[in-house]
Amino acid sequence: MIDIRSWTKVILFIVATACLTRFIPFSSFFRNVDTLIHELSHALMTLVLSGKVMYIHLFSNQSGVTYSAYTSTWKAIPISLAGYIGASLFAVLLFYLHARKQEAAGLIAIASLALISLILFVRNGYGMMWCAGFVILTGLIWKFAPPWLRSGYYLLIAFICLVESVISSAYLVYLSMKMPNGAGDAANLSHVTYIPSIVWALLFTAVSLWCARISMGILFHGPRRGNR
Repeated sequence: MIDIRSWTKVILFIVATACLTRFIPFSSFFRNVDTLIHELSHALMTLVLSGKVMYIHLFSNQSGVTYSAYTSTWKAIPISLAGYIGASLFAVLLFYLHARKQEAAGLIAIASLALISLILFVRNGYGMMWCAGFVILTGLIWKFAPPWLRSGYYLLIAFICLVESVISSAYLVYLSMKMPNGAGDAANLSHVTYIPSIVWALLFTAVSLWCARISMGILFHGPRRGNR
């Protein structure tokens, strides 16, 4: 049975967080973290399936694209699924690390992913400058910032990744209704499976909301521990 009250809290939390993060200076800069993780998830799945990642482009409007080559048509399914689902799961990981007081490890991990992406995949001008700037800023925060600033910086990234994972998948639902063939990953999946893009967009949204609920639970109650 669906707990309407619990899901209402999740949605209200996301809306409130989205509004608050928009008032933070340079928040658009940090929203590209979610874009990077989304595109990097596509790239990693491509490599897992023995494909070849041609390049990743990141843009100033928080959009991105991954160009890859693979031999079998069916591989487009897991590769297309990886983006939104990977970004949603990454938000959960960030809150888990926060609950375990591992913000420093989280910052190192995020900066490392950006650095690896810069070296191996990102090839457009803005994307390369963003990755380099983010790596430098995060490295300075990790190394020199006082604990309160480091924690605040980490939580800013975590909350933005959480919110953007939900907003981007919800926007995909809108695109699937207005322009089914222009709905990004949902359109790619539709072309391969013949399942309407709106179905895939709704799936991505459901996963993002579920991950948001898990993240909220970790944030307010801490990670669950099994019984010994």
